[in-house]
Amino acid sequence: MPRDVIQTSAAPAAIGPYSQAVRAGTTVYLSGQIPLDPLSMELVSDDPVQQIEQVLENLSAVAHAAGGSLNDAVRVTVYLTDLAHFAAVNESMIRHFSEPYPARAAIGVSALPRDAHVAMDAVLVIE
Repeated sequence: MPRDVIQTSAAPAAIGPYSQAVRAGTTVYLSGQIPLDPLSMELVSDDPVQQIEQVLENLSAVAHAAGGSLNDAVRVTVYLTDLAHFAAVNESMIRHFSEPYPARAAIGVSALPRDAHVAMDAVLVIE
């Protein structure tokens, strides 16, 4: 099956040997995003709520570059360094996704790249 690499300057550039997203058929796999500003490549803030919003904006930019949106997400994985921020993730997801919401897993981790508080990845299906 052919694979297409998805790339956009509207989201942070990959900081390692990976693609922002890869399409295989109608499925698009979005790589994990941390709350980097796409222009400065710096964390947007130390505030977890602002970081969650930036991560979702970054994922949205990659989804749009793939020809879809976050509403095409069928699966989202959330990585949090403090599960106390889980309620803020729920509030942000309500603003960025429409029902039916994607399947989701939330995982507590000890650390994330660049000392971010949150990272997320997603799987989209775009017909």
